[in-house]
Amino acid sequence: MDHMQKRKIALVGGAAALLAMTAMPTPTADLRILTHDVTDKAPKKIEAAVNLGVMAVSVLYTWTERAIR
Repeated sequence: MDHMQKRKIALVGGAAALLAMTAMPTPTADLRILTHDVTDKAPKKIEAAVNLGVMAVSVLYTWTERAIR
């Protein structure tokens, strides 16, 4: 095999690997920290999501805010 043929094989292999990676679904982590009172109809919450293309992370945190009386 000459240099040019090896180069073509590497290029085709790289393109096939790239195609396989884009065809697979992105793994996702979904974290939910629910600390609010069950009777609270409108709990306070913070939501955040980050998608890096290779992996995605979603976080939800809820809490009940007690009024000072």
